Parts: sequence; structure tokens; C-alpha cells
Amino acid sequence: MTGLRQDFRFAFRSLAKDRRFSLLAILALALGIGSATVIFSAVYGVILNTFPFRDADQVTSFGIADLDNPGQGRREFLSLAEFSDYRQQMHAFSDISGEYGGFGSTPLIYTAGDSTYQFSADYMSANSFAFFGVTPVAGRLATPEDTQPGATPVFMMSYQLWRQQFSADPKIVGTSFTLNGVARTLVGIMPPRFRWGWAEVWVPFPSDRGQITAAPDLAKRYVWCVGRLKPGISLHAAEADLDVVAHQVAKIYPHDYPKRFTVTATRLTDRVVGPFESVIYPLLGAVMLLLLIACANVANLLLARATVREREIAVRASLGASRGRLVRQFLVESLVLASAGSIAGCLLAYVGIKAIVPLIPYNVFPQEAVIELNSRVLLFSLGIAVLTTFFCGLAPAYHSIRGQLQSRLTGSGKGVTTDFRHGKGRAALVVAEVALSMILLIGAGLMIRTFFTFTHVELGFTPEHLLTARLPLPDSSHRTADQKRLFRQVVLQRVSALPGVIASSEAIATPPYTGGDSELIVPGTTHSETWKAGLDLVSDGYFRTLGLRLLRGRLLTADDIDEARPVVVVNSAFSKKFFANEDPDGRQVKFKVFDQFPDAPHDAYFEIVGVVSNARNRGLDNEPEPEAYLPSTITSQGDRFLLIMTANNPESLLPSIRHEVWKLDPTIALADVGSIESILERDVYAVPQVELATLATFAGIGLLLVVIGVFSVMAYTVSLQVHDFGVRMALGAQRGDVLALVLRKGLALIAGGIAVGLAVSLGLIHYLSHLVWGISKADPWTFGAVAASVLTVGVGACLIPARRAANVDPMVALRYE
Repeated sequence: MTGLRQDFRFAFRSLAKDRRFSLLAILALALGIGSATVIFSAVYGVILNTFPFRDADQVTSFGIADLDNPGQGRREFLSLAEFSDYRQQMHAFSDISGEYGGFGSTPLIYTAGDSTYQFSADYMSANSFAFFGVTPVAGRLATPEDTQPGATPVFMMSYQLWRQQFSADPKIVGTSFTLNGVARTLVGIMPPRFRWGWAEVWVPFPSDRGQITAAPDLAKRYVWCVGRLKPGISLHAAEADLDVVAHQVAKIYPHDYPKRFTVTATRLTDRVVGPFESVIYPLLGAVMLLLLIACANVANLLLARATVREREIAVRASLGASRGRLVRQFLVESLVLASAGSIAGCLLAYVGIKAIVPLIPYNVFPQEAVIELNSRVLLFSLGIAVLTTFFCGLAPAYHSIRGQLQSRLTGSGKGVTTDFRHGKGRAALVVAEVALSMILLIGAGLMIRTFFTFTHVELGFTPEHLLTARLPLPDSSHRTADQKRLFRQVVLQRVSALPGVIASSEAIATPPYTGGDSELIVPGTTHSETWKAGLDLVSDGYFRTLGLRLLRGRLLTADDIDEARPVVVVNSAFSKKFFANEDPDGRQVKFKVFDQFPDAPHDAYFEIVGVVSNARNRGLDNEPEPEAYLPSTITSQGDRFLLIMTANNPESLLPSIRHEVWKLDPTIALADVGSIESILERDVYAVPQVELATLATFAGIGLLLVVIGVFSVMAYTVSLQVHDFGVRMALGAQRGDVLALVLRKGLALIAGGIAVGLAVSLGLIHYLSHLVWGISKADPWTFGAVAASVLTVGVGACLIPARRAANVDPMVALRYE
């Protein structure tokens, strides 16, 4: 222990004397460890500790898969009657929870005095709150007794809404709120991390079979279910049990089940976390590269410093220091540096997390996930510091003890020759740093090119100043098809009359997506495959609102809409696929999906009256597919979206639009509201934007570490060769010759790193294939730009040491010894 204390005192004294070296090493480690800590915080919060529920890994979703149509996906929504049957017959689950209406699809209107507010709601079976095993921060949980006949209707509120809207006042628990015209008592405030369905309020509904059957509104509801596995029950055993129950239930509801089917189950953590892993894991790989660069950087600094200290090591060895003691001294110095770097890195991580997390869009990670610096993350950082100590101290420790230590006393004061000893190890580390940085930069470059391509894709419609809002109509006040059609027409007329509105329409979907698919029948044609096309039910202003160009024929008219005429306008992709080189005007098409709707024309054929330009209708990363635009009055089924082209900021019109809707029916709340540009930013661009920003930041830090590494190694090289440069200049060498000599050595290392980095990047590029879109994975522009950037930065890092070498005074250098 006495020797160890001496080693630490000596390490602190030695590092304090060489401040430039210490600061560079601590900065490199802080950047590497800080970045790793931020990403592990995300991994822990998003992947390892996603949900705050009791035994979250036991919560499982399930669905019915059609064996004859494996590509169709599984049916995961059960009718409430099915839900009740599954609850009664299940053996693998201790209980099942059901819900509908989350993720902003079911807004609630709350009126207080002259003010009206809109909350996002999720309806949950009454057993759900006990199912998840969470404790409210105020009040109590809703229970099945709250949904019994004669009981006072209740609801739960989110912690965030409680703080933002009601200033965290505990007295509001027990208060009655009128939500969508129904008086409900607030019985509890859920904890901060409970965000099931990403809702603000949760309303319980009865799960009793008798109550479900007696309530017409509940009888036709479909719910998404999750079950809690009993202890010791595997996922495979649960699937087997579910399969038996499903085949029994299928006998009661034969129309809801395929002829041949099976039941598959997925743990909620795997289901929810899976899509986010594509965001986290590439960043985790990038930060590991960054940490390797930092370790290589510090190891290089320590190795160069060990070269300078050769005589000191030799003197200590001649005075009786063992090789083990010398190794321990170097490892202690590495530990001091790693500890300082870890502390600085954690501070950087803390500041970074506080600054970055509020900027992450809401749908990039699960709402339940919390990214923070906690005890487990700090333990991870401590482990990184230990590993960093080992890797950084290993090379200089080995270098310091190998060979005959006493023979170094006979060397020069600096212990170097013209081509200084042990330079190969340092050169290899510089090459490795540059190569690793190249991999990071190429990944970031490909992401930048992909994001630019993605955000500049030709949409086919005009997203600027385009507002969208879903108009859900409750069955309680708008029961018949005629009532729904009339109400939508009146809303559209009032919205169109608002100042600042250029054009408006209704539709069943918002671009860049279509409303649904239907099989087609085209008389007079034969084909082996099933023909399908996307459908949208629109009003006559749709094409002007989106800016679609008429290519042939005519557009839908107001008379077509009012009289629900069997006419259709198709896009160019529809015309090319189903009519090839023929003119589709006047041709007849049947859409089989309308045979399923009670208020739609059955066995009806629609006349094609026009062809319009293509617009993206399967997302931005797919080419436009065939789509048909029909009069919105053909059927009243489903909710409709309002699409509004405005002269100014579209979201500034929202209060006026809501006011017009509430004047007609105060119980209706607009949902999925926003400009098309903001929706694209939130739902399409958000995830790649976060990946790009983080990866680009790591790449920038990696490039900075390369600058530090190249500069410090070249600076040590110059300091070790002062005598050599003095001799050269005394013998007639010009300053330009010395400058070129040093630059050639530095450029050789950088060029070697670039070559290795390019080769490794080409070998690893397939791992980024899911992140690259619209460009080649081996994009020559990206590879060339990265190579040129690294070369330019590397030359800049070599320039200052090279100029210092060129300015050496020969007389001073020759008298140095």
C-alpha cells in the first residue's frame, strides 16, 4: 500500500508537470466516455428498462394469423365478446387487458367555463389498471366496480396533464369533469412513466359479458389485447394454449376467423422495442468506434510519453525498480487519466442528456422510456474507465519494460535516432485512429446523403400551407348515413368560407398515404394475378387542394359529389398498370370493397372520367401505386379528414376551424391535427433526423480526436528529433526541406489510415443497408468527400509541428546535449 501511494503521488506530480499532455488525454477520454455514457443511457432507458410495469417482460400481445395468407399479417383486435371469452378460457395468462382509442385517435372535449380543452383519451378494460401493477401518485386506481350499472363514471389522468393543465393540484382528485358531454369523476393520477396508448386520460369500460351484450356501443367495439404470462409459462406454451382457445371461440364467431389459422404471441418489450433498435444499435456501434479512437489516442500519447521517459525508466531500473513496479507505475498513471476522463465524461454526458432529450421528437422512442444518468449508467461508465485504463496503459507499460533497460542509459538524452525508436507502434495507432474515424465519417456521410435525398423526394403534391384534421363523428349524435354526409358537407362549407382558406376537401386519408385497398374487376380484361388499387373518397376540391395535375378527361365536380354518381378519377399509375397504352376514359371498373358496406352501392361499376398526376401514396420511400379517387358521398363509413390549403401559416387557422365545428356540435373534437409539413417532420423525418444528428456528432468528435492524435504524435516526433533537424540544417538543409520531411511522415500515416478506412468501410457497408436509401451504399461522392476531408484535416494537424521543426535553430539544437 505504501508503494501504491507513492505511485499515485508520483503520477499526479508527473501529470501536473506535463499539462498539455494531460489535458489532451483527459479531453480525448472525456469525449469518448461521455459519448458512450449518453448512448448507454439511451440503451438502458429504451431497450433494457422500457416500461415501468410490474414484470413487464411477462406482458404479451397475440394475434390470429391466416395460414393460407401468410403475408397478410395477423388480426390482433378482438371484439369485446371475444375478449370476454378469451379471459374466461385462458390458462397461460393470469389476466388479459383490452384497450381501444389510444395514440391520439380518440380526443375528448372538456369544457370549463368559457374555455374548451381537448384531451387525448384511451379506453381500457376496467381490470387493466390492476393488470399493469402501477401505483397512482394521487387518489386510487379505477376498478371493475366503477363500471357496474348505477356506478358514477370515472377516469384517470396522466401525471403530465395534471402538472401542465392543473398545476399538480391534489385537490382535483374527486372532482367531476364533463368529458364529451358525460360527467366523470377523476379518481386518480397515474405515475409519470405510465403512458399507455400515449394518452392523457384513461377511461375504464366494463369487461363483464352481460354488460357488453347489453350496451350496443360496446358490442361492436374491437380492442387490442395484452396478457400477463403466469410464472414459469413460456411464450411457446402460451401460443399453444391460445391456439386451443382460439379454435373454440372460432366456432362461436366463424365469420371472424380464417379456415386455417394459428395464434402467435410476442412479448410487449420485443414488439415495442424492436422498431427502436434500428435507431439505437447503429449509434451504439458508432460510439464503440469513437471509444476505440479515444483509447487509441490516449495510448498513443502515453506511448510517445514513454519514449521520452526512456532514460528515466532506465535510471529507475538501475536503482532496483522491478519490471512489475514499472508496469504498475504506468497503469497507475493510466488509471488517474481514465478516472479524470470518466468524471469529465459523466459531466459531459449529464449536460448532453439534459440538452438533447427535450429535442428528441415524441415518436422516436417509447413514451414510457426515460433517458437519464442513473446508478446503472454510472456503473457502466466506471466499467468503461477500467477497460480504458487497461487498454491505454497496456502498450506503454509493455514498451517501458521490454529489452535491456540499463542499455538505454548509453543513448542520447532523448533516446532517439533519426527514425526514432518504437515509432512503428505509434504509427500503427495513428493509422488505426484515422481508419476508425473514416468508418464513422462515411457512415455519417451516407446518412447525410440519404436524409437529403429523402427530404427532397418528389411528392407529387404541394405540402406547403396544407392543413389536415380528422373529423370523428360520434354515433350518439350522428347515427344515419345521411346525417353524417350532411354534417360533413356543412363543416366543409363553413371551413371553405374562412379567411385565408384557398381550397378545401374531405378525404379518408392524408398524403403521402392512401385510404385503403380494394380488389378490382375491369370488364373485358383477363389477368392471372389479383388486381388491387388504393382508394380515397374525396370531394371536388381535393385535386386543387393537393395541386394534382389533370392529364386526361375531367375532374370530379360538385354535382358528382352531391348526387353520389358512380364516377372515378384515377392516377397515372392506375392507368398504366391496368390499361397499358389504352385510353381509360369511359372504361368501367368495379371496386369489390363496396359490396361490404351497407350504405354503399353493391355490384356497382364506376366510369373513369379522368386521369391525374401521381402523388406518393405508400410513404416517401415507395413509388406511387395505382389509386382511384371516388365521390366522398358513395358511403359514409369511416372517419374523414379535412384537407385545407391556406394562404398563410396553416396551424394559425386551427382555432377558427375548431370554433366552426363546435358551433355545429360541441361534443366533436378534431383529431390528428397539424400541417402536412409538421406531420412529415414528426412521423417520417424524425427518426432519420435523430440518427443523422447523433451519428454526425460522433463523427465530428472522432475527427477532432484524430486531429488531437495526429498533432500530439507529430509534436512528440518533432521534439524527439530536434537534434537530428539541427544536424541536417547545419549541413545545408533548407527549412522547406525539413518542413516537407515532417509533412511527408504525417501524410504517410494519414494516407495509410484513409486507405485502411476505405477498405474496411466497403467491407462493413452492408450493415448500414437498412439506413441507406436513394443512393448507392458505396456512394463515390460520400467516400471521396470523406477522404478529402480527413486528408485536409490531417494536413492541418501536421502543419504546426512541421513549421516548428522548420524553425529549429541549428546552433541551439547542436548544443542541446
